[in-house]
Amino acid sequence: MWQRIDVLRQFVRHESDTVSSLVLERSMNRVQLLGRVGQDPIMRQVDGKNPVTIFSLATNEMWRTGESETTQGGDISQKTTWHRISVFRPGLRDVTYQYVKRGARLYVEGKIDYGEYTDKNNVRRQATTIINWDSTFFLSL
Repeated sequence: MWQRIDVLRQFVRHESDTVSSLVLERSMNRVQLLGRVGQDPIMRQVDGKNPVTIFSLATNEMWRTGESETTQGGDISQKTTWHRISVFRPGLRDVTYQYVKRGARLYVEGKIDYGEYTDKNNVRRQATTIINWDSTFFLSL
C-alpha cells in the first residue's frame, strides 16, 4: 500500500493549502498513431513565424459484425479516421517535407492540440491537430 502512495506522490505534488502556494502536478498529453499519409506534406509560414509542415494521416479501425465473430463468419466493417499532423521542429519538419509522400506508412508521436482559426469567409472554426515530435517511416508494401 505504501508503494502506491509513493507512486502517486511522484505524479501529484501539493506544496501547501495557502493561496500563494503553487500546486504542481504532472499530466500527460501523448498521442501515438500508425497509419497511411493521405496527402503530400505542405510547408506553411504565417505572419513571419517559423514554418510548419502539415499533412494528413489515416488510421483504420476494423471489426466483425454478425452472429459469428470467428474468421469464417460475419461481415467486416471498417472506419477510417483522418488526423491533421503539424511538424514544427526544424530538423523533423524539413525531413518530413522532403521525404514523406502520399501513401507512405508512418508512425507518429506527438500531443493533441485544440485550437480555433478564422477561415477565408471570416467564420470561426475549431481545429484538432496532432503536434508531432517524432516520426518513424516504414517501407510501403
